[in-house]
Amino acid sequence: MPTALITGVTGQDGSYLAEFLLSRGYRVIGMVRRTSTVNFHRVEHIQDKIEVVQGDLLDQYSLVHLLEEYKPDEVYNLAAQSFVPTSWMQPVFTGEVTGLGVTRMLDAVRIVNPKIRFYQASSSEMFGKVVEVPQRETTPFYPRSPYGVAKVYGHWITVNYRESYDLHATSGILFNHESPRRGLEFVTRKITYHVAKIKLGLADQLALGNLDSRRDWGYAGDYVRAMWLMLQQDRPEDFVIATGETWSVEDFVRTAFEYVDLDWHDYVVQDPRFMRPAEVDLLVGDPSKAGKQLGWEPHVSFSELVQMMIDADIDLIKSGKTPM
Repeated sequence: MPTALITGVTGQDGSYLAEFLLSRGYRVIGMVRRTSTVNFHRVEHIQDKIEVVQGDLLDQYSLVHLLEEYKPDEVYNLAAQSFVPTSWMQPVFTGEVTGLGVTRMLDAVRIVNPKIRFYQASSSEMFGKVVEVPQRETTPFYPRSPYGVAKVYGHWITVNYRESYDLHATSGILFNHESPRRGLEFVTRKITYHVAKIKLGLADQLALGNLDSRRDWGYAGDYVRAMWLMLQQDRPEDFVIATGETWSVEDFVRTAFEYVDLDWHDYVVQDPRFMRPAEVDLLVGDPSKAGKQLGWEPHVSFSELVQMMIDADIDLIKSGKTPM
């Protein structure tokens, strides 16, 4: 039975990856930070099947200890301060966790067992002010937020350790991927949750920032499969994971309201408080390398994703449960 360590197991990607690895017969070790309010909602349905352990990307000793004790074959580093607006409010903390945290984990792998296969969650936000469309593995980075800058550091330190210490270390440059498990602070989930509330008569307005920003949106459940495929390759390489399609925030809004037979113009207002200091206008990935070398392709379409999220939010609101 192979063993995998997932940092950030209680997040959207961590929960889907844990499910996927369990289905493939893995022993799954999920790392969480020791806080007074760890949220296990996303993994509560599999909590008895995974081993939840404490560790911290700010504390190298804790990472070395985990690798020595649980002896994973694969490490998936998904933990990060991952909300772009928060990175403007907490740029140093974002750099410590999202950037230097990668170095601490890589160095722990180097010290404990260089044979461990390592996956780093890179991000399309690294492309930022894009210099070519679509973006591929060779596209230069131009990050437009402290989060994007920290992710660029995490990406390049992974490349550096791979080349310097012959580690099987891979970065997946994932474009936006969503699901019903997305946090409410992210614009896609904010849209679907408020559309569900409006449809149920519990709200009458949705305030958003820039409606013109364009993103390449896929389904998180599809994307974690790509993470696993990367670590099964004989040779570590970096891959863009995306749908190859681009949609604006307005497109997302329109699709969501149309699904519940409402006109979005009647409910959406723009609020300058939700504008970024430096905006990323157009992100669309070229996943052809992943298709060719990994045999990966997305299964869930854009409209199916939006509908899935709205259905889940309607059910959630009707159940009276607290949203993730």
